[in-house]
Amino acid sequence: MNYKLISRLVLAIFFIGAGILHFAIAPVYVKIMPPYLPAHLELVYISGVFEILGGIGILILPVQVLAGYGLVALMVAVFPANINMVVNYEQIGFDVPLPLLWLRLPLQGLLIYWIWWSTELGLKKENQL
Repeated sequence: MNYKLISRLVLAIFFIGAGILHFAIAPVYVKIMPPYLPAHLELVYISGVFEILGGIGILILPVQVLAGYGLVALMVAVFPANINMVVNYEQIGFDVPLPLLWLRLPLQGLLIYWIWWSTELGLKKENQL
């Protein structure tokens, strides 16, 4: 059984779904944007597009590694929004318990590791699945 292929399929579904949500419920994502960033709605849409592209890309062998690096970069880029959601919890007004939002912060690191492992980032080209 090819666990990395299954893992990439699950990741693809996750990221494509999350990317679609950036368009379907954009106001929710806009609420968590740090105030120092410009063009909140546009950044939400851009991140949604890159989540969809990354999700598709990790399934296409010739671009799998590039898509993996792109998704890792995206996870780093959206991390300030996750921090903002915790720090400004009361002002943002989510119905999610605050401890779950705190738990989400280290889970971002696990998600990055999952992308790294699934797309075999850092391995030599001949070892790609």
